[in-house]
Amino acid sequence: MASHDQHTHHHDAAAPDSEHANHAAHEVNEDHAARVQHGTMEDHGAAHGAHVDHSGHEEMFRRKFWVSLILSIPVLIYSPSIQDWLGFTAPQFPGSQWITPVLSVVIFAYGGLPFLQMAVPELRNRKPGMMTLISLAITVAFVYSLATLVLPAEDSFFWELVTLIDIMLLGHWIEMRSVRQASRALDELARLMPDTAERIGTHGETEEVPVFQLKSGDLVLVRPGASVPADGVVEQGESSLSEAMITGESKPVTKEEGDEVIAGTINGDGSLRVRVTATGEQTALAGIMRLVKEAQQSKSETQLLADKAAGWLFYVALGVAAITAIAWTIAVGFNVEVIARVATVLVIACPHALGLAIPLVVAITTSLGARNGILVRNRLALEEAREIDTIIFDKTGTLTRGEFGVVSLATVDGWTEDEALALAAAVEGDSEHTIARGIRRSAEERGLELPIGISNFEAIKGRGVRASYDGHDIHAGGPRLLEMLDVELPESLRRFEAQAGDKGQSVVHLVRDGRPIASFALADVIRPESHEAVRRLRELGIEVAMLTGDSQAVAQAVAEELGIETYFAEVLPQHKDKKVAELQQQGKRVAMVGDGVNDAPALTRADVGIAIGSGTDVAVESAGLILVKSNPLDVVRIIELSRASYRKMIENLLWATGYNVVALPLAAGILAPVGIVLSPAVGAIFMSLSTIIVAINAQLLRRQAPLQAQAA
Repeated sequence: MASHDQHTHHHDAAAPDSEHANHAAHEVNEDHAARVQHGTMEDHGAAHGAHVDHSGHEEMFRRKFWVSLILSIPVLIYSPSIQDWLGFTAPQFPGSQWITPVLSVVIFAYGGLPFLQMAVPELRNRKPGMMTLISLAITVAFVYSLATLVLPAEDSFFWELVTLIDIMLLGHWIEMRSVRQASRALDELARLMPDTAERIGTHGETEEVPVFQLKSGDLVLVRPGASVPADGVVEQGESSLSEAMITGESKPVTKEEGDEVIAGTINGDGSLRVRVTATGEQTALAGIMRLVKEAQQSKSETQLLADKAAGWLFYVALGVAAITAIAWTIAVGFNVEVIARVATVLVIACPHALGLAIPLVVAITTSLGARNGILVRNRLALEEAREIDTIIFDKTGTLTRGEFGVVSLATVDGWTEDEALALAAAVEGDSEHTIARGIRRSAEERGLELPIGISNFEAIKGRGVRASYDGHDIHAGGPRLLEMLDVELPESLRRFEAQAGDKGQSVVHLVRDGRPIASFALADVIRPESHEAVRRLRELGIEVAMLTGDSQAVAQAVAEELGIETYFAEVLPQHKDKKVAELQQQGKRVAMVGDGVNDAPALTRADVGIAIGSGTDVAVESAGLILVKSNPLDVVRIIELSRASYRKMIENLLWATGYNVVALPLAAGILAPVGIVLSPAVGAIFMSLSTIIVAINAQLLRRQAPLQAQAA
């Protein structure tokens, strides 16, 4: 807890810059990543705690909000304006008249001071913004209210002062919490990193060493149930690893010799010997931390617009206050009433609603995004997604699984599809060929029970496999196997083979005792979600395109099945970005969806880059948005979320600034000649009402039907 207290103390005392929430929240992530990079993670637990806390800013605003809110209750109860408004009289006792001013001073010093500190950089840079406007309002309210204790003024602003501070503290707490909620899964991943690793020496002996001492090329032992200590490649052993924290894949992933493993994933029942390939800043974990930091640093256009609006409002408030002072002094002479008018203008100008308009929507947006498997690396990318009219999908690994499977099959009379597929999978049981794995995987997905008693398995190089089953001689293989066996296909299977060939699919035949009984067409399996993703994007008015390095026949087959009209085939990885540029030159706003490695140039070229976050690719730096679950349907959710959140932000900004457009002239006394003057109390009520409306409107974002359904 020592490190946590230090961070909290540091940010209470220091004067953050105008990025307030964002700037300070990065320091610990940078520190943590640096400690990973330079091998100084001696206090691993402390490092985790710091990473989760996001430098104590959320905790600071949360604590200050609740303390200030509790202290505000007696201030409100003993405020004459509140008593008159609600028609009650608070209990009186000696000194009760000092409850409101004394507690207001405490709240100003405790809860208001951070805003004054954050206004300093804005003033120093001569760029007044939200912090300057807030500081102006609370300072005027504070000074004027203290003055009313000795001046014959009608009313003070004590209750307006404390509620203003409470609301602003709440807004900043919400903004900090939204950052943490969006990266909660990543914090959990950081916790999964083990403190130590078992390094294997040159003579086979093992020694326990701190993780930060591992170097690329080291061989480590990963026991059953242990966490993988570093990125690496399996040299010996076979096991299933849980990668749910990174890829969102709920099923354990089988790892065997030659497969890559990721630091932080959990080993299953097998024992693995892993050759370390990445440590420090090169690991997937360090890359993820960089993503989190960049997401925190980024601001959307509407956030920047809110900051600019606050800057404009600062000058408008000063201008209106000056005009008010001059006009009222000319009309009635300089007196306490003039001071009250000017103070009312400056206090009412404070952006209660404006301060909450964006943070509330951002909090809900990031929460919905995280629940839908969308990692926002750059908030500007999420905002720009609403303007996308064309989305290009990379085929392999995005619209498809990136692995072979049976996409269709045909049998002769007397054999069902399930019987033939089960027998083929059993015969291919000992083969490690890609085609064999695809057949076995397809049988497993159908839930087929494989026949037992396969014997005499033999791999026939370049032709297929042979085995014995139930006294029969079984072969499985392609056209060259049929040549070797001198076997002719029946007409039905010959037609099937020709159709599959036209689509660029591989065909495997099953032969029993020299007689073909079934044929299987294998190809890169289309994800079941891809069909719905394409359909829903079209409903949203978005054109869908596909590009791939595969042949024209394969590309055409996949495009036709998914209903995609525009596709580019036989495209080399280094030329993919040119296809994006071609569409952009036609005036289209293009999003690119790819795996983040081969597609990096295209992701960067696109107006919005969306990376499929499988494995270590989750740390790709060329995309603004990451689909953690590698689900193409998440692209639909990105568009829906972008459009819905932007709409709410604009609605909130219009309401928040609209309130000032109406309230400021009234506070200045523009309607005083007809007997309408906005009192400080009524102005404060309007402020509160504006804030409530903005908060309710932001919460309505959760009721977006498509998002809510997916989030649930």
